[in-house]
Amino acid sequence: MVATVPTVAYLGLEARAVEVQCSLIAGVPNFNVVGLGDKAVAESRERVRGAIAAIGLALPPKRITVNLSPADLPKEGSHYDLPIALALLGAMGIVDAETLAGYVVVGELGLDGRIAPSPGVLLAAIHASEQGKGLVCPVSQGAEAAWAGSVEVIPAPDLLSLLNHFKGSVLLPGAVAGEVEERVHGPDLQQVKGQETAKRALEIAAAGGHNLLMVGPPGSGKSLMAACLPGILPDLTAGEALEVSMVASVSGELTAGRLKRTRPFRSPHHSASMAALTGGGLRVKPGEVSLAHLGVLFLDELPEFQRAALDSLRQPLETGSVSVARANAHVTFPARVQLIAAMNPCRCGHLGDAALACSRAPKCAADYQAKVSGPMLDRIDLHVDVSAVSAADLVLPPPAEGSIEVRARVAEARALQTVRYGVDGPRTNAEVDGPLLDEYCTPDEPGRKLLAQATEAMRLSARGYTRILRVARTIADLANAEKVGRIHIAEALSYRRQAPRS
Repeated sequence: MVATVPTVAYLGLEARAVEVQCSLIAGVPNFNVVGLGDKAVAESRERVRGAIAAIGLALPPKRITVNLSPADLPKEGSHYDLPIALALLGAMGIVDAETLAGYVVVGELGLDGRIAPSPGVLLAAIHASEQGKGLVCPVSQGAEAAWAGSVEVIPAPDLLSLLNHFKGSVLLPGAVAGEVEERVHGPDLQQVKGQETAKRALEIAAAGGHNLLMVGPPGSGKSLMAACLPGILPDLTAGEALEVSMVASVSGELTAGRLKRTRPFRSPHHSASMAALTGGGLRVKPGEVSLAHLGVLFLDELPEFQRAALDSLRQPLETGSVSVARANAHVTFPARVQLIAAMNPCRCGHLGDAALACSRAPKCAADYQAKVSGPMLDRIDLHVDVSAVSAADLVLPPPAEGSIEVRARVAEARALQTVRYGVDGPRTNAEVDGPLLDEYCTPDEPGRKLLAQATEAMRLSARGYTRILRVARTIADLANAEKVGRIHIAEALSYRRQAPRS
């Protein structure tokens, strides 16, 4: 007899159907798992053997073969334990095999029969809903799976309880969707003394989803302002919250089934490798650029990052996705992030202060800033110099305007963009391209002349030209102007730094 249990294999944010087939054949007792599984899948034999023994059953003295179909699809992870165990019990006649065929099953088994959580349950639940099947998952992840909508979820604490449920003796309670997490409130802009130009650039970046680079001496407030950005960004929409939660689910960071509401804010250390930033590893997992999807990726001390690691972000910043290529699979993760970067003007950080600057100035500044490639700088829309905070600024009372007021203006500008581009169009001005760019971002005649002169004088690339138009459109939205004018182009140009071409 052959028993079949559906499960899934994860490729990026895609859950692909996998059948766990188990057969019992007369012969020398053996237990084999085939189907291109990794070491965790191979080790599932011992976990399944221990879990079945824990509920008082013994494996039959036969040749046990478990096939994970399709055989050419790589299988990774411990979530195959439970479907393998159920397929084996179905082949033994302990549980009805036809009943098992109606459920997608995921979960790791302990040697005592407990069902432990595994990453990606939300993706498996969405897949089960699309296939018209139910889902069997660990009890601790039932709330997460219930977010998939109209899908029957059986959250099981252990193997014995699950078997009793399928036999109808003791039914397990259904799952209830977890709560939406509370909005996380970070630092407030009222904590920032002075730095009006930088705060204006931060507001523009938030309103249009633009990338921002702040250059200034240590202690000038760059990291504080970056940490204030999530507080002025609008909440995630329902669709965006599901996207962010799917990334968190596949990376194992979705806790207690709580759907994400706050936009992600990731701040990796400058020692992070290329795989840590873009994704990869022995078992391919999303990197920081994907974990920050629809949120903020903050890179402090930008020139201290490995140049190859930084340049690996160039494609994700342009396309909004990252593809991790392996010999046997290509995995794609979403990576539509807002990059906020900060750096000192030179290694000592005090280039503008003659009393503190090192003796190699200004050559040290050129060498230090050259660590960041020209193409990378070209992808950053807003460049702003952050000056040192003076003693006069420090003794001033907190500014009257904080994150609440700025967030209201950002929300109004984002609302204009939603109406302009529609539900299926770009989310923000930073994503506008093609005909929409020509239709909505083309300036009036004085603005066009100014932009043409600046393009020639600053030797802007085609990408730089496009990004000036996008920033100008955001500035116009903050001013509630229907047409992009000369004043908006002028302000956008003031945030553009001429970068050396590579």
